[in-house]
Amino acid sequence: MERENSTFLTEFVLVGLLNEATAQGVPIAVIAFIFIVALLGNSLLLFLIQMDSALHTPMYFFLSQLSFMDLFQLLAVVPKILIVFVFQKNIISLAGCGAQIFFILTMGGAECLLLAVMSYDRYVAICNPLQYPVLMNRRTCLIMTSEFWLGASLNALIHSVYVMRLRYCRSNVINHLFCEVPALLKLSCSDIATYESVVFLSGVILLLIPSLVILASYLQILSTVLRMRSAKGLRKTFGTCSSHLTVVGFFYGAAIFIYMRPSSYHSPEQDKIVSVFYTVVTPMLNPLIYSLRNRDVTIMGFISSVHSLMSV
Repeated sequence: MERENSTFLTEFVLVGLLNEATAQGVPIAVIAFIFIVALLGNSLLLFLIQMDSALHTPMYFFLSQLSFMDLFQLLAVVPKILIVFVFQKNIISLAGCGAQIFFILTMGGAECLLLAVMSYDRYVAICNPLQYPVLMNRRTCLIMTSEFWLGASLNALIHSVYVMRLRYCRSNVINHLFCEVPALLKLSCSDIATYESVVFLSGVILLLIPSLVILASYLQILSTVLRMRSAKGLRKTFGTCSSHLTVVGFFYGAAIFIYMRPSSYHSPEQDKIVSVFYTVVTPMLNPLIYSLRNRDVTIMGFISSVHSLMSV
C-alpha cells in the first residue's frame, strides 16, 4: 500500500521562514541586508588577498578559499529565499532542489575540512616555524585544497542523488526556506533508517574528525604559546587563533545541530533558524571576524591595494 500511495514528485513547494506569508516581511528584509553585507565583505576580503602581495601566504590562501565558499553558499541559498517572498514563486523543481542540496553540502563539507586544514596551518606556523616553508609550500596547499574540494563534492553528490531518488508520499510541501536533507527526509515514505546512519557517519567524518584535528592542533599551540616570552608575539598568536576558533565555533555548532541529530528530534522552526545562521549569518561574520582580529586585513590595507591598482 505504501508503494502504491507513493509518487515520484517533479517539484516541491517551499514554505519560507514563517508559515504566514504576511509575517515574513521583516525577517526577509534582515536576511536581504545580511546577504548584501556578506557579499561585500567576502568580495572585499578576496580582493585584498589577491591585490596585496604580503597576503600571498598559506594562511590567507586558505582564508580566500573560505570566502569563496561563503560566497557560493550565499548564492545557492539566498536568491531563492528572496524570490519566494518577493515574487511568491515558491515552487522549486526536483532538479533545482537536488542542485541546491548538492551545492549546500559541497560548500559545507569543504568548509568543515578547510577549517581543520587552517588549524593545522596555524599549528605548523607556531609550533614548527623553521619547517613551515617546507611543510606548507604552495604545492602542499594546492594538494590539500583539491583533496577537500573533491571529498566534499563526492559526499554531496552521494547524498543529493540518494535523497532525490526517495519516494515521497506525505506531501510535496517543504517546511523550510530551501531544500535541505533533514527537511526532505520528513516527507519521505521510504525506509530511511539505514540512510540516517549514513548521514550520521558523514557527520562523524566531516564534523567530529576535523573537530578532533582542530582540538589537537590548538592544544599544541596553547602549549607552545604559554612558553612564549614575547608579549607582542603572544598577542599576535592569540589574535590570529581566536579569529579561527570563533569561526569554528559558529560553523561547527550549527552544522552538528542540523546534521547529527535523528530526524525525530528535528523541529522545523529550530532548523530554519539554525540553517539561516550557518548559511547566511556565518558568511557575513567570517570576514568581519578576521578583519577585526587581524591587523594585516584592515581598511587601510584596502586603501593601499586600491592605490597600488590605480598607480599601475
